[in-house]
Amino acid sequence: MRYPPHLLEEIRARLPTSDVVGRKVRLKKAGREWRGLSPFNAEKTPSFYVNDQKQFYHCFSSGKHGDIFRFLQDTEGLSFPEAVERLAAEAGVTLPAPSRESRDSEDRRRGALEVMELAAVFFEGQLASRSGTRARDYLARRGLGDSVQREFRLGYAPGERYALRDHLAGKDVPADLMIELGLLIGGEDIAVPYDRFRDRVIFPIRDLRGRVIAFGGRGLAPDAKPKYLNSPETPLFHKGSVLYNHHAARRAAHDTGRVIAVEGYVDVIAMTMGGHPEAVAPLGTALTEDQLALLWRMADEPILCFDGDGAGRRAAFRALDVALPGLVPGKSLRFALLPEGQDPDDLLRSGGAAALDRVLEGARPLVEVLWSRETEMAPVDTPERRAGLAQRLRELIGQIRDETLKRYYRDEIEARLRTLGPAPVPRARREGAPFVPRGRAPERPASPRFTGAASTRLARSSLFAGGPSPREALIIAMLLVHPELLAGEAEELAELDLASADAKALRQALIDHTAEGRGGDATSLNATLERVGLTAAAGRIAAHVRPGDHWALDPHADPMRLEDALRQAVILHRKAGSLHSELRAAERALAEEETEANFAWLRDVKNRLAVVAAAEADADQEAESVALP
Repeated sequence: MRYPPHLLEEIRARLPTSDVVGRKVRLKKAGREWRGLSPFNAEKTPSFYVNDQKQFYHCFSSGKHGDIFRFLQDTEGLSFPEAVERLAAEAGVTLPAPSRESRDSEDRRRGALEVMELAAVFFEGQLASRSGTRARDYLARRGLGDSVQREFRLGYAPGERYALRDHLAGKDVPADLMIELGLLIGGEDIAVPYDRFRDRVIFPIRDLRGRVIAFGGRGLAPDAKPKYLNSPETPLFHKGSVLYNHHAARRAAHDTGRVIAVEGYVDVIAMTMGGHPEAVAPLGTALTEDQLALLWRMADEPILCFDGDGAGRRAAFRALDVALPGLVPGKSLRFALLPEGQDPDDLLRSGGAAALDRVLEGARPLVEVLWSRETEMAPVDTPERRAGLAQRLRELIGQIRDETLKRYYRDEIEARLRTLGPAPVPRARREGAPFVPRGRAPERPASPRFTGAASTRLARSSLFAGGPSPREALIIAMLLVHPELLAGEAEELAELDLASADAKALRQALIDHTAEGRGGDATSLNATLERVGLTAAAGRIAAHVRPGDHWALDPHADPMRLEDALRQAVILHRKAGSLHSELRAAERALAEEETEANFAWLRDVKNRLAVVAAAEADADQEAESVALP
């Protein structure tokens, strides 16, 4: 045990609980105890009590209970050793001196932290220098100005192989230590170790005390592989046990009573800019049990806010599976999925902080996400399928270790299963019409999708025209001319909903080309297209690109501008596709049951799709005006 019990007792004896608690809570004497408003929940009637004789506090509104060490952990997010060390200093209690072995270990750690700080300062200086111009331009396009760069200590790793190595060597840092800390890449087959991070925007990763322990780097070159690169495991850094921005989010989380986990560095920064400094992110991996434990120390119900795409949903579902065994009364998760194809940065740009707040306010409880995942996996319109659903859910609930919570979950799920009831007979069947299977829209005369003054303009929009839309054509054509943009994005391209046969065939050729390891080799790609007979298809796709977007088909176009254009095109394409899918679902629901709610849903989807369609129509008109002589 690091701290002998008798020393902890001495600290408690020297520091009355009411003195420590009274720094944060206004206490009034109530008999032998002290009473005040809870520091954990908003309340008007005091339910928070402190007892100096028993050396504890108890909050009836939240159920929190503990001593002075626990209080600092609960209110300031300190670890137990941090709380002990702070209160020992206040009480004048001398803690045991570390052993020689522990002192040596601490000296090595201190030296390693000093080297990481030297590296962070070097990267910051490079960002501000002439060599960091392209990195500063990239950050400016993402809306990350000077103040944000300073707050998050952003930097730039130059493209040279030995820039950081030579800088640190000039400060007497041995190469072996640089390799151990993941700053250099070395090995038996590498004669001269070289910088791990080259031509990348640098995001320092810090520990709970704000000390730099690792780095993340975002490649600037279009063919950078991988696009995001983290430090390897080192004596300072174990990525499954660290959260990006944890040191800053800890205090904010205790002030707001919540913590928000997003997917990446820029997402954290965007959330902070949007008024949510309590945001953190796992480091390029699925959320681990250790990271989940860190989240639960900051808030009882962390919000997981993931991107609105297939990868984001999969990340949410993986987190759900990680969380289930560790659930206990009062500790859970909520899930806030962003609009299709958007991350926090996209949403902040398009809708501002209010749009971000609406997503967070709509965060769903874990039990709802569990139910949605399992019921959406397959139809539940037969006894066999419903039995399969019930079996899956019961097995998942069985993973919950806390027996009380497991019983409540079982009751909730069983109640939901009962609400499914027998499969309803479709309306058409009741009226004597031919049977239509559940989940399939009955055949009926087509009706206009939109009415009103905008109909003529919307009818001209590429959203309702045959063949590929200009945006779909732009995505495929850009990748054909610049196949290097596909590096690391093949899965994302595979999930896009494409309309035309040409686009689908060319997409498969692009994916196959990348899978064969030929990456950004445009010459090889063209040869492949000719061999499989897709050259004409590529020409037809290019013909659908708006004149105003032809710059993107220039082989020498600005790589950074291309990357941003492709990102925006994919986001808008997904948004339109998601709305069309929702429209079909709303139409099916209204066909099966003509309720006011289903009608309102259909009308809302049409209104949202009208906005997108109007924007497409305007873009088509602008493209036509560009083409005019």
